[in-house]
Amino acid sequence: MFEFLKNIMNNEDSTSNTNLNSSVHRILKTDIKKVPNPQEDEIIFGCGCFWGAEKCFWKLPGVVTTSVGYAGGGKNNPTYYEVCSGLTGHSEVVRVIWDKNEIDISDLLKMFWECHDPTQKNRQGNDTGTQYRSAIFYKNENNKKIILASKEQYQIELNKKNLGLIKTEIKMIENYYYAEQYHQQYLASAGSRQYCSASPTKVKLGNFAGSNYKLKDYIWDNFNWEVDKCVLRSDNKPIKNNI
Repeated sequence: MFEFLKNIMNNEDSTSNTNLNSSVHRILKTDIKKVPNPQEDEIIFGCGCFWGAEKCFWKLPGVVTTSVGYAGGGKNNPTYYEVCSGLTGHSEVVRVIWDKNEIDISDLLKMFWECHDPTQKNRQGNDTGTQYRSAIFYKNENNKKIILASKEQYQIELNKKNLGLIKTEIKMIENYYYAEQYHQQYLASAGSRQYCSASPTKVKLGNFAGSNYKLKDYIWDNFNWEVDKCVLRSDNKPIKNNI
C-alpha cells in the first residue's frame, strides 16, 4: 500500500498549489476547515484507515462537512509517513461537523461503533499499527457523558454475541492536524483505489442513556454490515433525509 500511496503523492506534487490547498469538500461542497457555528458541533473518530471511515460519515444527512487527519499524538503537523512510522502517537481520524438540528451525536456514535470493530487493538482488519487504533476524540466536554454511555451500551451488545472488550481510546484533545490533500475524500477522487480495512462486528447499537436519534430507519437501511465492504459498494452521494 505504501508504493501505491507514493504514486499518488508524486502525482499530487505535479499539480497546482491551488489544488493542494483546496479546502472544498469533493462531495458536500463545504469548507472542510470550517469552524462550527453555534448550531453545529464537531467530533473526531478513529475507525482504522480514514478513507472508508470518512465516506461513512459524509453520507449521513445533517453532516455539514468532513475531513481526514491525524490526532491523539504528540507531534505537531505530522506527515502521513511520520504517522505510519508509529512514532508520533497519532491516529488516522475523521473530523465531523454536524448540524445539531438535523442529526444528533447519538446518530454519529451509532455509525462509529457499527462501522468498524472496536475490539481490535491497534489495528483494523489487514491494517496494523497504532495509527489504525479505534478512537473518539472530543473537544466539547459536554459530549463526554453520552460518548461513554454509548460505549457502555455497545459493550453490552457485544457481550450478547460473545465478542471481545472494547479497546477504543476516548479522550478530550485540543489539536487536530489535516491530512494531505490527496487523502481528503479520497474514495471520491478520480482513479482512487477502492480500499477499506474496516471489519464491522455486525452488532447494532440501540437506545442508550442520553440517546436522541434523529435519523430514521430508512437512512440506516443504506448500511448493511452483513454485506462485505458495503460502504465501498455504495455511491458517494449523501443520503437524503425525507422528513
